[in-house]
Amino acid sequence: MIYCIEDDDNIRELVVYTLESTGLKARGFSESISFMKALESVRPQLILLDIMLPGEDGLTLLSKLKKSSRTKDIPVIMVTAKGSEYDKVIGLDSGADDYLAKPFGMMELVSRIKAVLRRTERNAEKDVMCAAEVYMNLKKHEVTIDGKPVALTLKEFELLKCLMQNRDIVLTRDQLLENIWGYEFGGETRTVDVHIRTLRQKLGDNGGIIETVRGIGYRIGGQHER
Repeated sequence: MIYCIEDDDNIRELVVYTLESTGLKARGFSESISFMKALESVRPQLILLDIMLPGEDGLTLLSKLKKSSRTKDIPVIMVTAKGSEYDKVIGLDSGADDYLAKPFGMMELVSRIKAVLRRTERNAEKDVMCAAEVYMNLKKHEVTIDGKPVALTLKEFELLKCLMQNRDIVLTRDQLLENIWGYEFGGETRTVDVHIRTLRQKLGDNGGIIETVRGIGYRIGGQHER
């Protein structure tokens, strides 16, 4: 679902019609109150937001969206008659993902929307990693197995993240020590072994995703991906 907040009835109806005719579900709003109410029940894939609106203007709405944990990740394209470089900079610096000045072609709008959706989908994929039944969500700072959260310490989480981000690559104890504990840490590589052991225990039956490469270090192999 794509939400279009535009006070010009003709433009709003044309945008909604065009999006739906190209296979994208869309809903239009003429002002902020009905739009904010709709957000309470349906989370859109993307928001098209005009700057000049009755009541709250588009930049004020954008600021609200980006400050809320519920809506900050929804991509926003500013669609407005304000086409100066200054206005574009303000919109983009406020968190907009793209900026389209009126007048614009409908096909260009559809192309911009699809480009932003592709980009945000790729970014979302990078935030979630998995190995066997173990899922790591970096944005939520959460590890789950079969949908159930696994309680990890900060270092255990960082250790698992480092291994998952370097799938199939053997990381030495010194590399892990440096990456997780930092240059100034005065500990020994034994610290890594202890944390690997507790991490495996917490992962239960999935602890085997962390392989020991004798004499070198540890890795998570590609054969465990599902």
